[in-house]
This record gives sequence, structure tokens and C-alpha cells, in this order.
Amino acid sequence: MNQQLLSGYAPTPVTARMRMENHGSSMLKVAMQSGQDLFARTGSMVAYEGFVQYEPNPPAVRQMASQWLTGEGAPLMKCSGDGLLYLADYGADVVCVNLAGDSLSVNGTNLLAFDAHLQWGVQRVKGMAKFAGQGLFNVGISGTGWVALTSRGTPIVVDCGRGEDETYVDPDALVDWSTNLKMKGKRSFKASSMIGRGSGEAYQLGFSGQGFVVVQPSEDSTDRLRARG
Repeated sequence: MNQQLLSGYAPTPVTARMRMENHGSSMLKVAMQSGQDLFARTGSMVAYEGFVQYEPNPPAVRQMASQWLTGEGAPLMKCSGDGLLYLADYGADVVCVNLAGDSLSVNGTNLLAFDAHLQWGVQRVKGMAKFAGQGLFNVGISGTGWVALTSRGTPIVVDCGRGEDETYVDPDALVDWSTNLKMKGKRSFKASSMIGRGSGEAYQLGFSGQGFVVVQPSEDSTDRLRARG
């Protein structure tokens, strides 16, 4: 095979400043260095170059991850070493976020990887408690470092600080949001009930304040409950 035909898909060098970046829309490339460990979703490694080691269900996360929203146990592995690490999650779009002292609340099924030095914990999401079928736990991440998220399709980032109006989102389409936002629930008529697909009632989460919300173009709750290795 003529390798020039595939040259457009070859990985580009990762600079020292770029810890994480996309390789295409559905793959994450991480520059691994000694002493800079990474937590990643178990089973998400698709390839690596260099010397990279993996520790599934490490003690540092075992107790916290046992509270994961789906009850699936500890879905994280610790990655360490030197080289390039490639991660993916069933073809989902990958979004890289560089935190600079910020705090995020991330739906557990949308969390792909994050720097191990970041502060994190599994937390109850109060505004979702009334929504049947929606996970009640998210992962709070804060500090300075990199986080990689996944989205079922190209996501949109809604800036909640641009006006006085609140932003309402279907909970099944939520990926993550700034933790400093105020959140409340709202029930309304569900248009899909007109064609026999729903019960006639919908539940949205309203956000207000300074921050952002990331929304994926999918509201199928089965995506969130699908088991992953």
C-alpha cells in the first residue's frame, strides 16, 4: 500500500504546551510524560506509542468511583509513562477543555480522561432528582489542567452569561456545565406526545449566572445507560 495515501491521517507532533488535542473528531491524543499521570475511562485506549502503563481501578479512585451514576463500579484507569496515548469512546466526538482554576460538573458517561492532579469527586446533582431515569450523580472536576469529554455528535457550548434570560436544557442532552451556575428544574408539555412517543410531560434544567453549558445533539437516555468496558 502506498503510505502517501494515508499521510493525511498520520499523527502530528504534540507540542510541550499541548497536553491534549483531537486527532480527528472522535479520537483524543495525549502527550504522556513521566510524573504526569492521567485518569481515563477504562477500555478507552485504542493505541499508544512509547512506554505507557495502565492500572485499572487504582486505589486512589476506587472508593470515589464506586458511587458512579450507573453503579457500574470504578470505570477509571490510571495511565502513566512517556509517549503518545490515543483514546476514544465508540466513535463519539471528543472535546478537550483546558481548565485554568475552573470547576466543571460532568455527566459521568461523557467523561473520557483528565489530568490526575486535578481535584475531583462524585457528587449528587440536586436538580436532577425529580427526573425519572436520569443519573443522580455527576463528576465534579476543578483546578488547572486538562479534561477530555465526549459528545454524541457535535456539541454546542451555550454561554449563559450573555443575557438575563435563563437557559433550559434537556437533562439527557447535558454533557457538562460550570459549577458556579445556578440550576433549577422545570416541567413543561412534551411535543413528542402529539405523535405518541411520550407521556406529555418533559423536564428541563434551567441555568443562570456566569458560565457555560455544553449540550450534545442527542437526548436518548439509553446512551447514558449503555455499559462500557
